[in-house]
Amino acid sequence: MARPITLFTGQWADLPLEEMARKAKEFGYDGIELACWGDHFEVDKALADESYCARKRELLDKYGLQCHAISNHLVGQAVCDRIDERHKAILPDYVWGDGDPDGVNQRAAEELKNTARAAKKFGVSVVNGFTGSSIWHLLYSFPPVPSKMIDAGFELFAERFHPILDVFGECGVKFALEVHPTEIAFDLYTAQRALEAIDRREEFGFNFDPSHLHWQGVDPVEFIRAFPDRIYHVHIKDAITTLNGRSGILSSHLNFGDPRRGWDFRSPGRGAINFEEIIRALNDIGYNGPLSIEWEDSGMDREFGAREACQFTRKLDFSPSLRAFDAAFEE
Repeated sequence: MARPITLFTGQWADLPLEEMARKAKEFGYDGIELACWGDHFEVDKALADESYCARKRELLDKYGLQCHAISNHLVGQAVCDRIDERHKAILPDYVWGDGDPDGVNQRAAEELKNTARAAKKFGVSVVNGFTGSSIWHLLYSFPPVPSKMIDAGFELFAERFHPILDVFGECGVKFALEVHPTEIAFDLYTAQRALEAIDRREEFGFNFDPSHLHWQGVDPVEFIRAFPDRIYHVHIKDAITTLNGRSGILSSHLNFGDPRRGWDFRSPGRGAINFEEIIRALNDIGYNGPLSIEWEDSGMDREFGAREACQFTRKLDFSPSLRAFDAAFEE
């Protein structure tokens, strides 16, 4: 069982899709995970133009590339977030509109529903994304945070996502939340609580990305073992902590790539994540979907990194054993 090795196009959306597809093939990838921004996969056009999805498939076929998932992280972020000026830069104009926060939340929710419809039309069964969070700003409990405020945040998440998940269910598509700081679920325990908040609906699971767990001190393997039936998609991304007595884990308002930060992302195999154990855990739960590289490393040329990451991941992956190594001694 060789899992497909794919490349997430979100960090390459400055390039036209055809150029991105050509590069991905040259780098050695089996497929690409299409971001719903740039011209890579446009939800509004997919629904309005009867030939749009077919043309995208033809383009992928031209380069011999698979596609198992599309991703709409940016719109998903605006579903539950407290909207401010930062969101304008990441949202389509028709979702941002006049910037009124309630309207942005509502339009983002509708766009996420439409993403499920577009995914069905395109022929993929997983949409990766974010949820946003109305309570992320309450992470540090001072002034003291009453539990009812946290309860209200999960209730709001459920209120907004149940109708979205209804559409995902109608379309036969899964929503895979990338567990990530600033989302309603950012670690193992908040992921458990998010599942409980939406009554453990099958439409809702996770896009497993170890990098966001590692720097928080959460063992990514423990996350896999906690949610064996909810790992709907996998990102391969590395990270490293660089706590040297001056840096802090909260990163001091320093942007990615600043050497003073207490942690940062790394190209796969060049950070501190134990991918060997991750592959073994994925084998244990029977995950046979794509290993999709989300390439982020501010200190490395991205084309060099993407090519090397593909080679690293292909070498890393292996199938589970179908027999015990000492079976010859059984009576």
